[in-house]
Amino acid sequence: MDEATTLDAETKAAERPRDHKDELRAWLRLFSCKMLIEREIRHRLRDNFSITLPRFDLMAQLDKAPAGMRLGELSQRLMVSNGNITGLVDRLVSQGLLDRQAAPNDRRTQLVKLTAEGRRSFRAMATAHEGWIADIFAGLTPNELDRLMRLLGKAKASTRNAMTRGVTR
Repeated sequence: MDEATTLDAETKAAERPRDHKDELRAWLRLFSCKMLIEREIRHRLRDNFSITLPRFDLMAQLDKAPAGMRLGELSQRLMVSNGNITGLVDRLVSQGLLDRQAAPNDRRTQLVKLTAEGRRSFRAMATAHEGWIADIFAGLTPNELDRLMRLLGKAKASTRNAMTRGVTR
């Protein structure tokens, strides 16, 4: 489902609330918010830093692991295939932002980490990113943001409970 279709589905559900259960309308609202925010962050990363969101996300994972990470672990954390990770890593290595080497205890495994330039670059992006997110949520009061966080926490717990019951599988 592309962004325009998602936004349109959410709008249609809001226009005819009796045609849709509240849970479906809530899911569509969450998804449309996610898509709008992600689109804006993608644009800002591209326009301000000439980087894609997947590369930013990969660098964010590596920033938390100064000793580096194995490609397979990055793949799991970012929930993408090993092939996707390899392509992202190749591009970031060629830009001088990552260093790749064989793992010390297993020469078949690749270990990647941010270079000093990669860490400086990521930290500048992360600072800007935090400001962009604050800007996006500026229309909410501190109390509204707190309430939203509590409700999203409950929604997350409800999702996990549904998963353990097998409802989502």
